[in-house]
This record gives sequence, structure tokens and C-alpha cells, in this order.
Amino acid sequence: MSSDIERDVMEYDVVIVGGGPGGLACAIRLKQINADLNVCVLEKASEIGAHSLSGAVLEPGPLDTLMPTWRERAPAICVPAKRDEFALLTATGQWRLPVPPQQHNHGNLIVSLGQLMPLLAQEAESLGVDVFAGFAAAKPLLGEDGAVIGVQIGDMGIEKSGEPGPNFAPGPQVLAKTTILAEGCRGSVSKQLIKEFSLDADCDPQTYGLGFKELWQLPPGRTEPGLIQHSIGWPLDTHTYGGSFLYHLNDDRVYVGYVVGLDYQDPRLKPFEAFQQFKHHPSIKRLLEGGEIVAAGARTIAAGGWQSLPKMEMPGAMLIGDSAGTLNVAKIKGIHQAIRSGMLAAEHLVETGSPVGFDAKWRASAGGQELKAVRNIKPGFKRGLWFALLNGALETALRGRTPWTLRNRAAYAETRQLKEFESPDRQWIERELPPRDRLASVFYANNSHEENQPIHLKVREPDLCATRCAEEYGNPCQNFCPANVYEMVEDGVGGKRLQINSANCVHCKACDIKDPYQVIDWTTPEGGSGPIYQSL
Repeated sequence: MSSDIERDVMEYDVVIVGGGPGGLACAIRLKQINADLNVCVLEKASEIGAHSLSGAVLEPGPLDTLMPTWRERAPAICVPAKRDEFALLTATGQWRLPVPPQQHNHGNLIVSLGQLMPLLAQEAESLGVDVFAGFAAAKPLLGEDGAVIGVQIGDMGIEKSGEPGPNFAPGPQVLAKTTILAEGCRGSVSKQLIKEFSLDADCDPQTYGLGFKELWQLPPGRTEPGLIQHSIGWPLDTHTYGGSFLYHLNDDRVYVGYVVGLDYQDPRLKPFEAFQQFKHHPSIKRLLEGGEIVAAGARTIAAGGWQSLPKMEMPGAMLIGDSAGTLNVAKIKGIHQAIRSGMLAAEHLVETGSPVGFDAKWRASAGGQELKAVRNIKPGFKRGLWFALLNGALETALRGRTPWTLRNRAAYAETRQLKEFESPDRQWIERELPPRDRLASVFYANNSHEENQPIHLKVREPDLCATRCAEEYGNPCQNFCPANVYEMVEDGVGGKRLQINSANCVHCKACDIKDPYQVIDWTTPEGGSGPIYQSL
């Protein structure tokens, strides 16, 4: 693609990349403080909320501060938390455990993040923010001095060959005095800028989890609205981090979800299949049998916490929310942290006029200190489930004041080679509940990609797949991708080649994170492409 294409230029005081809770909170707070600021929000999804996926139990304090009257027009799914349960599952039964203090949900709300985001967008627009859905930021723009000066929107109408098609429209350049990265976990522009400015030079590698979520409609009388259930254990082994959630809604509906830590060692592990196995535990199957799936999705979460936070400022730009990794994995909550960081970024920017100092301000804030207090809980799971439970109890009792910090390692670096690892017997059983396979799950994600657009999953060394990766790891991309994007097929000459089914992609980013050679780059497809999460 020629670099001399004439592009439209849009100029703002602040451009925010990402229309999730962090980005919209930042936009709202900016205009609340200084109504004269010219602010825009760019969202890659076809509409605000379409790519928003979270558990989601909301700790409402930060949102109450930002929008005191939001409950008067709360989303359709907004159920007060009533009761918590926590259990250790075995293949056939369960042990009820005390609920960890971080997961007591009195006063919290079960919400649909996809429904909540349009409310924030409406508030932002009422204050004069330009909110543009379907605008996918493809790359950062740097000035002559090396500072970030905005982003370039991806081109539309590019053919699979890479050439402009009959409907070609060049993406505009959106310039701003300050750029706020609020893309969520493993944001593509954030990834580029973290590398450009070495923002992660002084922290541990980020670590991640892959989360799955389904909304089920059940026969009458099965749910207890407001009941929040979490579990650990089966079907994962004691050295693989993960667990489930069941959030009971009104109208005989339930959110069913599972998270698998992507720092697992087993190259043969299939996280999507582990989630489907969980649904066949006797206690879960009894709940779901006779019901039907309404919607489904998958998304990675940044789970590294305090010790994996990159520097959140750079010349001309800031990282907020899960672009930096502000999620509190011990609480299993990130929405309130994203809103906090977005509000704080806005307040800092109006006060100082510069990103300089934001990193220190976040770390000293309530949100930063919340992460510091639980910094050792997630890393404790690397030493096994039993150590993790004891370590978590100690860290909770001492409120994180232990004089050490456990370290994180990159998720991809934890994957063992086939010859080095004997996969355990996971006691998996024949599945009966839907979806029957990954493609069926993609259907429930309401996925939409133009078939003729270029493949947005870039493999820098494709020959590796049929040679070294097949021998050393058994092509684990076929295992960890929840949407059957990566497939090894016959090449017609007696070998195999990698086929990328990019239209299946649900934008979870697991491939960009877990690939053991780090040769896969997830890039933004055409704006508006991807899943449309209904009520998730």
C-alpha cells in the first residue's frame, strides 16, 4: 500500500482509543472538568458495547462518582448481588470453601458490560464528545520529536490481495495533543507503543487469562437472582490456574463462564474444551439441561497486576485500564479499575496539561494500591493449587504487607515442548450440552468479517508451523484458539500448511499472547468487523 495516499486529517485536544469503561470514563471526566476541550473516542466495534465482554460483577463506587444518576437508566441486565458461594470441584462432586474476602460482593451488581457501555457513550455525547464506532485505530502516529501525535484509522475496502478494491476508502489520521490508549487487554496500538517506548523495561512480563462466557435462558425456577458462584479445580489439574463463574440473573437467565490462565504448561491443553467440560460437572449440568444458549464470547484478560504494570505514560500519550493491566484478578473484577484509571487520567491531564507524572499518580492512587495489596495472590498459583490457597490466605490476612513480591513470567514462555511434558488425564467426558464445537460457539458470538478483506492475523514465519512448531509443540494454536482460526491442513504435496480462518476470529487475542515463538501479530481488521455481543 502506497504511503503517499492522501488522507483526511481530524484534529482534537484528546483522542481516546477504545470505547470501553476506561476510555468512556476518561472522555466524560475530561468534559466534566473542562467543557471546552475537544475530545473524541474511537471504537473498532460496529457499535459501542459490541466488543465489550466481562464477567461482569461491577463494584459500582467509581461509576457512582462519575455518573451519580446512572442507576436511573440502568441497563436491562443489572441485578444486585445477593449471595456468594465458592467451591472446589472434583470430577463428580464438590467441596464448599469459605468465600475469599476479595470476592464478597455485597453492594455489587451483576451487569451486562455490553449494555452498560452505550449508557456511558450517551453521557459522553451529551457533554460534547465525538464518539465514533467502526473506527479501528491501526497504528500510532509519531511526530518529528518522537512523541505520539495521534493514530491512523485502518483503511476500508482493501481486497484480500492487499490491493485497494472498488469501495476503497483511506483511513483518516486523527491528531491530538494527547492520545489515551484504552483498548483493553493486549491492545494492538498499545502493544506497538509499549515496544516503541520500552514501557515494560522495568516490570515483569504481563500474564494473561483466557475467559469464556455464555448467556443461558433456563427453564422457570432454576435460578436464584443475585447468586454469585465461583469454583476452582476440575477439569483443570492443580498446576493450571483457572476457575468458573455462575452469575444468576433475573428472568430465568444465568451467565456461565470460565477462565484459564494462559501461563499453563501443557501444549495439548484446550481451554475451550475445558470450559465445555466444566458445564458437564453434575452440579452444573443439572442447572443447564433443558436450557438454551442466547449468546457466547471469549476474551483475554490481563492478570499480571502490580508487578506487571508497564509505565503508563509516554511522550504524548497514556495507557489506562486493561491496556496497562489494571484488573484486580484476586477480586475477579476490572471494570471499576478501568473507570478509576480513566477518571484519574482525565484529572491529571487537565491539571498538568501533560502525561508526565501520571504513572506515579496511578500507582499512589486507591486503584494502584488495590493492585499492590493483592500482588502475590495470582503468582502463588504457579506453585500449585494448595500452595496458592495457603498463600492467598496469608496475603489476605496481612493485607499484602508481606515483604516480598512474587514474580510473573510471560505466558508463552511457560509452554513446555511435547517431549518435556506428559499431559495429565483430565477425566474428560462425552459432551452433550451445546455448543457442540468451536464453530457453533462462534455463531453465538454473532461474528461478522468481510470474507474478502485481508487476513488480520499476521504470521511472520509461516514455514515454522509445519516444521519446528509441529515437532516441538504440536501446533498449539489449534488448541488455544477458541474459534478454530488456526488449522493445519494438507498442502497437496504430502505435507501440511497453516490455514488461517480469519473470519472466525472473535478478537480474543489469545494467539498473540500464547504463541510459543511470538511470531503471530493480531492486527485490527476493517472497522466494524468482529463479534457483536448481545447482552454479555
